[in-house]
Amino acid sequence: MSGYTFGFEKLDVYQMGKSFVKDIYALTKRFPDVEKYGLVSQINRSAVSVVSNLVEGNSRNTPKDKAHFTQLSYSSLMEVLCQIDISRELEYIPIDDYHKVRMQVEELAKRLNGLRKRQLGG
Repeated sequence: MSGYTFGFEKLDVYQMGKSFVKDIYALTKRFPDVEKYGLVSQINRSAVSVVSNLVEGNSRNTPKDKAHFTQLSYSSLMEVLCQIDISRELEYIPIDDYHKVRMQVEELAKRLNGLRKRQLGG
């Protein structure tokens, strides 16, 4: 492994986002097989998109571009929340796991909003 660290790797929200993705993957592994190409695929893609958009934005040059991709990251996070809500109502997720994910979403949302404000100079 190289000794070079990219800027996004230093962000707490990036590290938290990666952990979130791993937790989502572990959670969706327990979904019914019938959802493999439905909710499981969609939730996993949305979770990865949270981190991917954050990284893409961090590679941009202007604060406006950075903030735009941070907003896209936030939007993907809200997609995960919607999909987790639906999964809970379908009884694919135990209530304790739902609450854990919900708390992660809330913390990530706060951090993404804070980052976006800083990117815009606010």
